[in-house]
Amino acid sequence: MKTAGIIGGSGYIGSYVTKRFLEENYNVKVTARDISKKKKYQHLKQLQNAENLAIVQADVTDIDSLRAFMDGCDIVVHTGTPFQLDVKDPTKELFEPTIKGTENFLALVQESGTVKQVVVVASVAAYNTGYPLPVEGRPADHLYTENDEPHLNEEGHPYCQAKYYADQVVRKFIKENTDTDIEIVSVYPTGVMGPALSQRDDSTSMGLQYLFKHKIAPNPFVQMLYDNDMEFAIVDVRDVAEGIFRAATKGGLHGKQYYLSNESWKVSDISRMLNSEPVIEKRRFVYSGKLAEQELGIMYKPASESFRAYSEQ
Repeated sequence: MKTAGIIGGSGYIGSYVTKRFLEENYNVKVTARDISKKKKYQHLKQLQNAENLAIVQADVTDIDSLRAFMDGCDIVVHTGTPFQLDVKDPTKELFEPTIKGTENFLALVQESGTVKQVVVVASVAAYNTGYPLPVEGRPADHLYTENDEPHLNEEGHPYCQAKYYADQVVRKFIKENTDTDIEIVSVYPTGVMGPALSQRDDSTSMGLQYLFKHKIAPNPFVQMLYDNDMEFAIVDVRDVAEGIFRAATKGGLHGKQYYLSNESWKVSDISRMLNSEPVIEKRRFVYSGKLAEQELGIMYKPASESFRAYSEQ
């Protein structure tokens, strides 16, 4: 049996990735920053083939613990960077774990004697740090694809900037290590929505769906989303996990980059779908997930199905 290491494998996206690898009879190792906080990963013990699951204490900012975690892994998926919108100390809460954590991770990938496949879970924010705002100067009907040059807006949210710089670290590593036999693939989910596998209360995606459903604005950033009726590109969390699994196991994809994205909807219609009400606007496709459809075989769920599943859980 091959071993897959999932950094952040008990989080919102990571839990589904863990589930997917267990279903395919992999041995799976999942990181926990504090193994005493069992509530954060206990739901994984209920998954199919959970006897093949190991929870290992590790932190992306601690290179020794990360090295021990990756030892013996054939595949490593890095989903372990924080997704936070309400930030008090961007350097400590976002930039250090996201950027330094990625640097540590890549150094250990190169050092490892067993890791052959790597998937880095980036974000649409790595391509557009102003997301969900469009890139300034591009036409309103521009279809964003992997061929676009990543855009840094230094006025963007610190989370988006951290994702941009971490992605640049990965691109630089791939460019400078042309003789490696390790395959590294990056995926860029847009607005990840849908149900969660756990009862954890620290998921930003789950929190946003709750806010949009109940039309609550706890801070100026969310109020801005309502005031401008911002448009979000949506992708189901289960489709993201499937894309990650396929990117990690297909082979021959070194250096590839994939948007994981489907329909785009305004916040007002997202609220309507979350409340089982008819939408007013028509869906658009702003960020193209076609390459992942073609090369990874992804079949995206409609946004209405994601929001229905969230509301019914």
